[in-house]
Parts: sequence; C-alpha cells; structure tokens
Amino acid sequence: MTDAIVRDSNGTPLTDGDSVTLIKDLKVKGTSETIKRGTLVKNIRLNGNPGEIECNTKQVKGLVLKTEFLKKA
Repeated sequence: MTDAIVRDSNGTPLTDGDSVTLIKDLKVKGTSETIKRGTLVKNIRLNGNPGEIECNTKQVKGLVLKTEFLKKA
C-alpha cells in the first residue's frame, strides 16, 4: 500500500474512523436509494485509493464514496 494522503473536497486529510458529511445528494447504483446532502457518515475506512472511502449508512451497507463529495465533520 502506498502512503497516499486521502483528502476531502476541502483538502482536509482523512484517516480511518473519521466522520464525514455529504455535500451533494447521491443516488446509489443498484438501488432506488438516494443519500441526501448533509448526511453524517461515521467511522469511515480508507481502501488504498486516494479518491475513495468505504463506509456504512443507515440505508446502504458496504458503500464506496468518492472523496470529492465529502467534507470532514
């Protein structure tokens, strides 16, 4: 694994276990769910890709989100 720093949309570094907030409504592929702007996502996991994180929400488990749609809470 490389030592790439994962950053949110504002450039703030993210680490495992951080909480983030969505800055845009996102439709989830494969479901009819939409995750609304302002949703708090707790306990994120970094997956080695500097542009993505893994997380769970109340609506969808095992979700991968792009960091361009997140800001650190």
